[in-house]
Amino acid sequence: MSNHIYENLRVGFIGAGSITEAMIAGLTKGRVIPPRNISVVNRSNHNRLKELEELYQLSPHSHDEQAILESDVIVLAIKPNVASQVLQVWGQKFRENQLILSVIAGVSTEQIEMACSQRVAVVRTMPNTSAAVGRSATAICPGRYVKEDHFSISTTILEAIGIVLEVQESQMDAVTGLAGSGPAYFYYMVEAMQKAGVYVGLESDIARQFIIQTCIGAAEMLLHTEKEPSRLREEVTSEGGTTFAGLTTLREFHFEEAICEAITKATERSQELGKPTDYLSSRC
Repeated sequence: MSNHIYENLRVGFIGAGSITEAMIAGLTKGRVIPPRNISVVNRSNHNRLKELEELYQLSPHSHDEQAILESDVIVLAIKPNVASQVLQVWGQKFRENQLILSVIAGVSTEQIEMACSQRVAVVRTMPNTSAAVGRSATAICPGRYVKEDHFSISTTILEAIGIVLEVQESQMDAVTGLAGSGPAYFYYMVEAMQKAGVYVGLESDIARQFIIQTCIGAAEMLLHTEKEPSRLREEVTSEGGTTFAGLTTLREFHFEEAICEAITKATERSQELGKPTDYLSSRC
């Protein structure tokens, strides 16, 4: 006997990329949605659809367009540069009683609502790639037609891939620049640290293991001690010591300014991606 949280809820994904797979994995492993109730379509790569079907035991009809149209929740998991084309095709087909869960960077709930012929509930989200291991930090904000049950369903679905925090829609671009792109900043830092470890005499694999565990430990300290990062940094630093020497060098190379500028530029790019196209700026 099945005991899923939403036994009869049907979820359809438009787009079959990494975030779609992460969400399907979370929903099925967490027993939120039965695999038979999940559908996926994309524009061209049918081998990818077959791969997802076999990997997560989805229905053989899971990649039929009709299965998407009959879904209670439709997840828009597509790139911003194809949003206009996809919404032009699908917007007229969405029904008023459906919930649209968008993970399209930079595209507002209002833009999606305007592309639909009916008053469809739209919830905008911004997960990150750590969703693949159930550790996403996901932002969520409701559109104007979203009711309490819509928001509850959206939150439960997204909690299958990590934590969920509600923000104002005006803050979504900032979340994109900070948390959406955040894993890449972290990987870049680890990449640099690993190269440095090799430079000072460690084998690459040994350096990598030290770095990963150090980062995990530091994150756990932030999570469990509830101390400010500046306080934890100070507790590790003794004037004239090794950490002091390293931090002094980071300041000399404007580490903090570089991080701030990176997040600012990513936020601005998200804003640029959200500028309306001719199609998204007027109701279909």
